[in-house]
Amino acid sequence: MDPAATADPGSSSSPTPTLRKRTISIDTSRRGGDDASRETAPGPEREEQQQEEGSMAASAPAEEAAAARGRDLEAAGEPMSPAGRLFREKHFNCYIVAVIGLGTVVDVAAARAGLEATLVRHPRFSSIQVKDDARKNAKPRWVRTTVNLDDHVIVPYLDPAATSTKPDQAVEDYLSWLSTAPMDHSHPLWEFHVLDFPTSEATATVAIRMHHSLGDGVSLLSLLIASAADPARLPELPPAPRRAGPVYARPRPPLSAGFVALALWLWSYVVLAWHTLVDVVCFVATAWFLRDPRTPFMAASEGVEFRRKRFVHRTLSLDDVKFVKNAMKCTVNDVLVGVTNAGLSRYYLRKTSDTNSERNKSQSIRVRSALLVNIRKTPGLHALSEMMDSGKNNGAKWGNLIGYMILPFHIAMHDDPLEYIRQGKRTAERKKVSLEAVFTYWSGNLIVKLFGMKAAAALCYGMFTNTTMSFSSMVGPAEKVEFYGHPIVYIAPSVYGHPHALTVHYQSYTNSIKIVLAVDDAQFPDSHQLLDDFAESLRLIHQAASTR
Repeated sequence: MDPAATADPGSSSSPTPTLRKRTISIDTSRRGGDDASRETAPGPEREEQQQEEGSMAASAPAEEAAAARGRDLEAAGEPMSPAGRLFREKHFNCYIVAVIGLGTVVDVAAARAGLEATLVRHPRFSSIQVKDDARKNAKPRWVRTTVNLDDHVIVPYLDPAATSTKPDQAVEDYLSWLSTAPMDHSHPLWEFHVLDFPTSEATATVAIRMHHSLGDGVSLLSLLIASAADPARLPELPPAPRRAGPVYARPRPPLSAGFVALALWLWSYVVLAWHTLVDVVCFVATAWFLRDPRTPFMAASEGVEFRRKRFVHRTLSLDDVKFVKNAMKCTVNDVLVGVTNAGLSRYYLRKTSDTNSERNKSQSIRVRSALLVNIRKTPGLHALSEMMDSGKNNGAKWGNLIGYMILPFHIAMHDDPLEYIRQGKRTAERKKVSLEAVFTYWSGNLIVKLFGMKAAAALCYGMFTNTTMSFSSMVGPAEKVEFYGHPIVYIAPSVYGHPHALTVHYQSYTNSIKIVLAVDDAQFPDSHQLLDDFAESLRLIHQAASTR
């Protein structure tokens, strides 16, 4: 598919990029085994070999039948998960865009060879979504197909004047245009865009666009690292933080600990059940009628999921975040929630000119975000590498096993910048003592089975449109990795296609952390100012923590 032919011509005044594809022949054929050159065994060994060949010939029909059944199952495909089907709905046609800055110019031949040997062999990245329209209530399935890299590796031709004078702006404009370009569903739903010109942070840039039905963000990031890195030197991703709620932090005490210890342990379950009940009621109320107050961050009108998005990012110091974490005795995620509180507050107070300090000290505006939570363990890099090497499922769980959580943020003016971190810590700790994400996942599956996908999609759409923004954070490699032989400078993923005008995402990599914003291009013409507010908020918070 040529995305240039499907762009929305009326969505922007910027010129439409012209795409070209470099056709590079890659020899992926494997040498056959050396069975044909094996010498014939003499004497009794030859007789044993003939007996074995006879038994093999006798079992050949059974093996052929088993192989035929396997081909039939493969042709029938694998059913899509409910979450994957949700991302096919009109108002949730979501795509993940992973922007990767590289330290060298792109060797397209090497990248194609790497893709051919790894990502193309993954079951999801070599399948298309097929639905039998002739059958009533037929569910879409993943069906394997032949991958032609010419349909997926795209090298756009951009205006040389723009790429030389304003390269960062050229990358932004291209990604913004890409958010309006449909993807051809007759091919596997991923694209590899090569922007081979230097920017302020990287020598070259690649943008990988993937349909969200392929998997959740954590799994897809792990897959990209596993496919691009040297299999003999796969990096280790930092372990996911242990949940700190009372049930997870306190193992059952022994009977010798006494009645009080046992009572406290049982009480922690009561607290967990109560918080889960409250969160579920609030979730259902939000899906029906409970709407956030109108702020500059709320979608200005309906249909924001179809409008052009802009992706902007800024590099922050992970060491600064960890310094605040240690000073405030909290977690990295607590700090990120607090920095988001502060950044949103700075932007809001400037946009609304609401600088009445006494009123803002006594009151705060609560806005809420939709947070997608991966509720299962992410496949390890070695398991993903083996899956791509074999081209078959190897037991590694894949797909979208995600639940939803509503995470509040507080817009207020505080003389002490550390108050934003304290508020963020309270918010995060409260959400850790809840099974809201698990409940929404299983209840969503139940709604799909009882009432169908349209009902589940309507419920999710109500939750998104009544909240203000989306929020997420992911942990990346703590050591530098390469992307098919190209050193990675930064990783900046985001998502679009959902009904929010603002999405905030944090992505760590080595000793840095990227804040990535996906915004409605028309509603946030000053998106870089919003980035400045986040960066300045972290600076002030770090400065305040240094003086403690």
